[in-house]
Amino acid sequence: MTVRRGRRIRDRLLGLGLRLLAALPLRANHAFGGALGWIAWVLPTRMARVARINLELCFPEQTPAWRRRVGRRSMMEMGKALTEAPWLWRAGPERLRALSPFKTECDLSATRPPGQALFLVAPHLGSWEFAGLHAASYGPMTSLYSPLRQQEIDRWIREARASTGASLAPATREGLRQLQAARDRGEMIGLLPDQSPRRATGVYAPFFGHPALTMTLLPRLLRGRSDRVVFAFAERLPRGSGYRYREIEAGPEVADPEPQRAAAAINRLVEALVRQCPEQYNWAYKRLSPAPEGQPDPYHR
Repeated sequence: MTVRRGRRIRDRLLGLGLRLLAALPLRANHAFGGALGWIAWVLPTRMARVARINLELCFPEQTPAWRRRVGRRSMMEMGKALTEAPWLWRAGPERLRALSPFKTECDLSATRPPGQALFLVAPHLGSWEFAGLHAASYGPMTSLYSPLRQQEIDRWIREARASTGASLAPATREGLRQLQAARDRGEMIGLLPDQSPRRATGVYAPFFGHPALTMTLLPRLLRGRSDRVVFAFAERLPRGSGYRYREIEAGPEVADPEPQRAAAAINRLVEALVRQCPEQYNWAYKRLSPAPEGQPDPYHR
């Protein structure tokens, strides 16, 4: 069997698995995902180790029992994030809207002044997949996207996201031009603020009291403009009953021309959201890596 053929078979099997997950009722889907996350927590996995380190660093004031509880629940929620994605990709706009019947401060259906863009900044908290798909069902939305190596899955994701109106911009110069064009048209733009950028495109700013390489894309896109910026996440409700948005409207500090000040403001807003629901944050992500030059990597213990 050639390597290429083996990859095709692997991609097709993965695609079949995702379709099976999409066919489950959401409650059963979440139960399965939670079980996977619980297993990943109790076993000596790299993800569980990283989550424990992050919680120790970010919540030193909390008890070990609190950190263990939040870590376990976080891993279970990340399991749900994994299994719910194919379900959400197949749900369709009407079904997605029905899953979030609660009134939001940021009315996605409201008319904005001509030329004013709406930046929806969603950290890896709650269901960021739902937030992106749901928001795009209300109008054109462009989000940065890193293509997956598995072509079968990548194609399925692109088609699913496009079905609700989302446009995916690659994390390249061409993708930046797509974001700028969407901004100039006054459309919605989706950004993930807590994913470590390349050193050349980020600066270090405090995150829960520790230096974290932070994006500068948002302040660059906002420079000289009066666009609306909302930091938000979709909290996953129990037993597959839906999602509830938690939002914070950002002030002018996120557009500060001084990159360190803007990055610090971005991280403060992410922190404020995380503190509302720490058990649904992705603590298994190495947010504090790479460390600043001359400082030890907190994950190398």
